[in-house]
Amino acid sequence: MTNFTVAVLVRNQFGVLNRVTSMFRRRRFNISSLTVSETESPGLSRITVSSSGLETDKNQLINQLYKLPDVCSIKELDLIESVTCELMLIKVKNEPETRADIRDAAQAFGAKTVDYTRDSITMRLTGTSREIDAFVDLMRDFTILEICRTGIVSLERGSTTISKMEI
Repeated sequence: MTNFTVAVLVRNQFGVLNRVTSMFRRRRFNISSLTVSETESPGLSRITVSSSGLETDKNQLINQLYKLPDVCSIKELDLIESVTCELMLIKVKNEPETRADIRDAAQAFGAKTVDYTRDSITMRLTGTSREIDAFVDLMRDFTILEICRTGIVSLERGSTTISKMEI
């Protein structure tokens, strides 16, 4: 099994996200990350999906996605040839005996404190999924109260774009 990330450019229509994610379900792919947003063109949305599976099954999935009427373009993203990022908010218990260690870890990873109360510290971290996973693993030494992560966002490097058609 290999991990892969695909970007799917779709018409910004009601029900399109459901049709795309249903294709993953029908093909028995578990979605590990999903991000959806409008693009630079108001009539288009970009769906970025990370999953894992066999190469042949992945290729068949992509071919089936192309058959959906609202799919305009699909691009498998190579992590080496793409700029990839994820966002996480993490809330940890604020205790005097661990406060300095939490602050040091946050500084080492470039996490920014966005909320600070007597009871909790909430930090924001952007980076690769691997960097965020490493930070979460480190924070497990403390009391994690809550975590919220976005899915992966990714663009190919250089002037190449996913857009193959104009709306």
